Amino acid sequence: MDRIAEVTRNTKETQIRMVLNLDGTGKAQIHTGIGFFDHMLDGFARHGLFDLTVEVNGDLNVDCHHTIEDTGIVLGEAIRQAVGDKKGVRRYGERVLPMDEVLVLCALDLSGRPYYCSDAVFATERIGDLDTEMIREFFYAVSYSAAMNLHFCMLRDGNSHHMAEGMFKAFAKALDEATGYDARITDVLSTKGTL
Repeated sequence: MDRIAEVTRNTKETQIRMVLNLDGTGKAQIHTGIGFFDHMLDGFARHGLFDLTVEVNGDLNVDCHHTIEDTGIVLGEAIRQAVGDKKGVRRYGERVLPMDEVLVLCALDLSGRPYYCSDAVFATERIGDLDTEMIREFFYAVSYSAAMNLHFCMLRDGNSHHMAEGMFKAFAKALDEATGYDARITDVLSTKGTL
């Protein structure tokens, strides 16, 4: 069964089309109008081995907020749709990832219950054309739209670019693990029988 989701979202602020293949090879075609954000999403796809197409037309004449937050909403929905009923998947994923001087931990649970927590504090207000406060808004939107628990711990901070890149890559690796199959899991990994 293909685990592919195509999601569109059209509002007065953003028009977004996304295609996500959880069982891809890391191919990405991304255009959000925000260069650093494109770089982060490309890293997410490549290191998670997801195929990802993202086309965003947002109100960047206002600022980057709506574009980034709404892309997070759409990515969360795409993850939720693509993973399906969660039968046979590991459900939990975690990764401690080094990015030069930075060390970041990401842990997640495809629990069906949204929750987001992060202790990342950025020393700069911007990375390229991305406001660093939007990194929290993006991952918050992903976690709530996907109905997942998502936690980040910055074990060692440093350069803001490295911190952001470490978070996106660690998230990719943790999500790849959580959505992966384990032959020993024959149903949904939950005492409730559903997620």
